[in-house]
Amino acid sequence: MIKTDCLPEFEKELKKLSKRYRTLEADLKTFISVQLRLFHELKQDNGGIVNIAGLGIEEPKIYKARKFACRALSGTGSNSGIRIIYAFFAQENRVQFIEIYYKGDKELEDRARIFKHYKP
Repeated sequence: MIKTDCLPEFEKELKKLSKRYRTLEADLKTFISVQLRLFHELKQDNGGIVNIAGLGIEEPKIYKARKFACRALSGTGSNSGIRIIYAFFAQENRVQFIEIYYKGDKELEDRARIFKHYKP
């Protein structure tokens, strides 16, 4: 079982986005129990989670989830446009959520936030 926690900035973004997309919190729980488990525990890659290259951070590995099914965005399936940035601590089998955003609002992850919390 993957343990999870999140940065305070992530919690604020989740709360804000949840007002726009009512199913987001339930969808996040599904994402944790299904997609994160498949990718990190069962080593099944569907192309929905990618390592963010060029950060120079060895541990933890920083990933971007590009396929996130949000039921509030009907008709989009897993290509909803919601992006989740997280750190995976392999030794602890733990995920720390860093950022969540809608791709229509911003295009790329906040690298300054990543470097603030994780050192290269």
